Amino acid sequence: MSSGSPLLAELIEALRCLPGVGGKSAQRMAFHLLERERERGLKLAAVMEQAMQRIGHCERCRNFSEDPLCSLCASSSRDRQVLCVVESPTDLAAIEQATGYRGQYFVLMGRLSPLDGLGPEELGLAQLAQRLGEGEVEELIIATNPTVEGEATAHYLAQLARAGGVRPTRLAHGVPLGGELEYVDRSTLAHAFGGRQLLD
Repeated sequence: MSSGSPLLAELIEALRCLPGVGGKSAQRMAFHLLERERERGLKLAAVMEQAMQRIGHCERCRNFSEDPLCSLCASSSRDRQVLCVVESPTDLAAIEQATGYRGQYFVLMGRLSPLDGLGPEELGLAQLAQRLGEGEVEELIIATNPTVEGEATAHYLAQLARAGGVRPTRLAHGVPLGGELEYVDRSTLAHAFGGRQLLD
């Protein structure tokens, strides 16, 4: 698409780095900012620049943080004996919003995927092993996604936990609350059937 303005074309191309944003969506966003939201566009640019420069990773859990320790790791009200491992900050946010979990976290920033160049080193698993070896953590909650890579990562994490003398647990997977069996996909149903539990 030729816009007649090299800078506008550059803006459109820059917006395409966002997930789910193709050429048309990026063009719409750029035009909207320039036509109606210049002031907010300038604020967006300023905040984005600040965020890119100042937000790093927590030294303890690897979540996004402006400080060496994020607010969750710095909090004295969190249970330090329970550690939940998640793939991404998005997963951490989902657990915080949907549950009453009061333990701590470790964010992998991915999952084991040799084809994508993501091995134990990239996921900070040496750091996690060191943390498990400190003797404070008693339970490692493995909250990776139920994908092939997520399951492989969960298996690796369970071995890591056992080696550190920590009890590994895995989030339950299966039939969603309010779901009907006829609409659940085969692999989810098979997983739920295999993981059935005794009713009290």
